[in-house]
Amino acid sequence: MNIRQVLPVGVLIIIGTFGITNIFSQSSIRTLEESAGWVAHTYQVKGLLKGLEKTLVDAETGQRGFIYSGQENFLEPYNLAQKTIDDDLEELKTQISDNPEQIERLAKVTDLIESKISELKETIKLKRAGEEERLRELVLSGLGKQIMEEFRQKIDEMMVVEDELLNERKTQAKKDYQLAITVLWSSLIIVMIVGVFIIFVINKIAIQPINAVANLIATSANEIAATVEQQERTASVQANSVNITTTTMDELDASSRQSTEQANAANNTAQLALEAAEKGNHAVRETFDAMNNLKVKVEAIAHQIFRLSEQTNQIGQISQMVGDLANQTNILALNARVEAARGGENIQGFSIVAAEIKKLAAQSQQSAAKIRILVKEIQDSIHLTVLVTEEGTKTVELGIEITKITTEAFARITESVNNVVINNQQISLNIQQQANAIKPVVEAMDSINQGAKETALGISQTRTGTENLKKAAEQLKTIV
Repeated sequence: MNIRQVLPVGVLIIIGTFGITNIFSQSSIRTLEESAGWVAHTYQVKGLLKGLEKTLVDAETGQRGFIYSGQENFLEPYNLAQKTIDDDLEELKTQISDNPEQIERLAKVTDLIESKISELKETIKLKRAGEEERLRELVLSGLGKQIMEEFRQKIDEMMVVEDELLNERKTQAKKDYQLAITVLWSSLIIVMIVGVFIIFVINKIAIQPINAVANLIATSANEIAATVEQQERTASVQANSVNITTTTMDELDASSRQSTEQANAANNTAQLALEAAEKGNHAVRETFDAMNNLKVKVEAIAHQIFRLSEQTNQIGQISQMVGDLANQTNILALNARVEAARGGENIQGFSIVAAEIKKLAAQSQQSAAKIRILVKEIQDSIHLTVLVTEEGTKTVELGIEITKITTEAFARITESVNNVVINNQQISLNIQQQANAIKPVVEAMDSINQGAKETALGISQTRTGTENLKKAAEQLKTIV
């Protein structure tokens, strides 16, 4: 027999043995449960009998309290007993329905309870009606006491019967318990014997070959694990190398892109500088033209100032002549007054005219003096203006010279910036070509890196599988 035959047969034998013993065990347990149920049933009947007695005693107690006090609240136990006693009797009747003798006793108990309740009702009725004498006669008649004694006697008889039943049922329950224990232990022993036999057979036929196979699997797993570990170390080293190379290529790619961006930025900056240089050159040329125009205008101003200086000199000469003429007129007026003084009253009018001429001569002298002062101030201002104009002319000439130099410098700057722009464009083109060349290399390195990672992962998974195989072999060895 092989393992596929031994195991099912052994399991079936164990299951069959367990099933048979389980049937006997279940039967004994059910018998024990029935015995325990009858014991509990007896306790329940006894509890109902005691409860019935207590309920009737409570009703009588409530009736006595009402008779003595006349207060209705003392009737609460009596009222409660009326509500519950019928249910208790019905429950008790159901519980003892399997015992005809107890049913007969319960019928007598029921009659006694009804008689007692009627007696209690009558006494309560008489108390409420105020018929104390009849109430006293009824109480002293001993009817209620007689009924309670008979009631207790019947209850005691029923309790004795239930006690006898309880003892019998306890004895039976103990026997059933012993039987159940015996069956359980016997079943366990039988199952153990059959199990040991089956284990011996399975060990002989199946476990020993499985153990040999497990040892072989464990040995192979160890060898595979060692090989996989070596491959994993190699793959890990390769993956690290590829990862470092990939990182370097990524950095080179990033550096190339950054260089391209910087070259483009430098090209844009140089282009802006070229435009600024051209604008500056244009502005310098305009400044140079403006300085030339300014020089012409300054020279024209200097020429006009020179002419104004000559005209001012002429005004000064004329003013000098007017002053001299005024002096001569003043002398003539003085002489005329002298002659008028000599001539007497005949030439008195001539004296007046001479006086007026003198006044005019004096005024002419004053005007000539003021004109000379003004001419002097104008000449001083013209002289200062001439000096300033000469300085301005020199400054304009110097500015023109500087503008020429600046124009030449801007021309050289424009040429240099233009060369820089051309060089930057060439550099940007070269860097772009390098970036385009690096990109496929980076993609290839990424693919290689990904492949190396997947290879390492595959080896790791193989190692995990080998370790699991090794563990399974060890567990199999442990199991067998």
